[in-house]
Amino acid sequence: KPEMLYFRSFAAPMTVPKIPEGDKVDFDDINRKRHEKDLSELQALIEAHFIQRKKDEEELIALVNRIEKRRAERAEQQRIRTEQEKERQARLAERKEQEEARKKQDEDAKKKKALTNMTQQYCGQDGKRGAKKQTEREKKKKILAERRKPLNIDHLGEDKVKEKANELWQWLMTLEAEKFDLSERLKRQKYDVIWVREADTLSIFKTRLKTFLFDKAYS
Repeated sequence: KPEMLYFRSFAAPMTVPKIPEGDKVDFDDINRKRHEKDLSELQALIEAHFIQRKKDEEELIALVNRIEKRRAERAEQQRIRTEQEKERQARLAERKEQEEARKKQDEDAKKKKALTNMTQQYCGQDGKRGAKKQTEREKKKKILAERRKPLNIDHLGEDKVKEKANELWQWLMTLEAEKFDLSERLKRQKYDVIWVREADTLSIFKTRLKTFLFDKAYS
């Protein structure tokens, strides 16, 4: 065949090893030694494999221990940071609560002072009005005293007495009508005064309250 010819033309000629004359070759011994060598090499490979495997396992265990230790350290650090943050937030909340309580006390004190000043001012104005009313009552008493004149009817006759009595009756009716008108007018004026007073007081209170809140907002 061509392939065989081509192989044969380029293949190196094989030479059979010469066996020395007189020597006897023990193939069983050669095979045994080769088998022992192969077995020894295999045993060495197995031992080296187990040694490397044990070393790898030890390194893996050490790595796992380092990871677990680092994880535990990070967890402890996180716990400490969390506790510190809780304490910081608690201090901030307590400080804020104290500040709000102080502000509330200041506001209450200012409101109380403002109400006290308003009350004192109102009482002062009320006292002035009372003094004014007292003066007006004295004036009225003086006018009534001047109007009360003694009757001199001893020298009058019966007709003149009747005429005088009728005149006094008409004058009395006029006084009663004037008294009624003055009473109604006084009631109306009293109502108007009370309404104006309350409106003024409310207006003053609102103005002062707005001023207080404005100053408080920008203080």
